[in-house]
Formats: sequence, C-alpha cells, structure tokens
Amino acid sequence: MIDDINNALRILKQGGVILYPTDTVWGIGCDATDEEAVSKIYNIKKREDSRSMIILIHSEAMIGSYVNQVPDVAWELVEASLDPLTIIYPGARNLARNVIGDDGTIGIRITPDEFCSNLIRRFKKPLVSTSANISGKKSPANFYDIDPDLLELVDYVVKWRQDDPGGPEPSSIIKLGTGGEVEIIRK
Repeated sequence: MIDDINNALRILKQGGVILYPTDTVWGIGCDATDEEAVSKIYNIKKREDSRSMIILIHSEAMIGSYVNQVPDVAWELVEASLDPLTIIYPGARNLARNVIGDDGTIGIRITPDEFCSNLIRRFKKPLVSTSANISGKKSPANFYDIDPDLLELVDYVVKWRQDDPGGPEPSSIIKLGTGGEVEIIRK
C-alpha cells in the first residue's frame, strides 16, 4: 500500500489522474483543487462538465475548508451514518471551479477507507472521486469489471485491493439547503 500511496501522490502533485479503490466502488480521481486535472476526468469519462463530481476527505475537520458554512444537521448526519454517505453542501469554496455544481454546491464524503484516508492525509487536499466507468455505463463491481480502455486513459492504476471481490454499493447522497433543508438524492 505504501508504494501505491507514494506513486499516487507523485501523479496527483503533477496534475495527473489515478484509478483507485475507495470505501464504495473503484474510482477515478485527481486533485479537487486543480481545474486542468478535473477536466481530464470529464474527458476520460466522456461526461458533460455541467455535472459536478464528489470529493473525498479524510476527516470532519476538512469540511470547513471547502464549504462556506456547514449546516448543523450535517454533523448529525455524519455522526449517525453507518454506511458511506455523500452530503451535498451549499457554498463550495477553495476547489476547482469545474468540480463545483452550477448551483455552487459540492458533494463531500468522509472516507474511512485505509488507502484513501492515508493518501488524502499525506496529499493535504481532497480527491475527486467518480466511479471508474464511462458516463452512463454501469459502475464496476470490482477491479476486473473496469473497462480495459479506461485503464489506459489514467496516469496511474493503484494495485492495492485489485483482488478484492468487490460488491460495495455507491454511497447514499443527501443534499442540504442553506436553511438546513434535507433532500434524499440516492438511498
């Protein structure tokens, strides 16, 4: 795992794109503060850049760096969640413009995954996390379900956990309004 983290760090610092295991599905990621790197992911996925992507962070303490104001209900949701949860916050900041939604929101998930947490902690920035598939295609259940063409389009493929059988589901998604309104996007 250490070699993969070191290699991924090198690529991320150069504005590259990695393919890596997350706490949910295999993801394609980059520095969430680097607009050019984020554009590369949109191109790889053949996805419109009007659709925002989520970011991964390693701790609750990072949220305030990327959101103007965290609604109180967010802390309750994070604390109560037993499964992976992505929360869409209003008032995104300090991120690449093209990773933020047209309405100024950003989806953030705190990942407990050992690899992701260590990578993000060492990188000191959030990572973009989007499923390792072409937009509109099914998310891969495990590493071996990833389209081989996609593997050729990223700058580094993490070896850690490639042999895991897979099966994790994408995270639940909840959108919060500025007044604390809660909207369930995906269960």
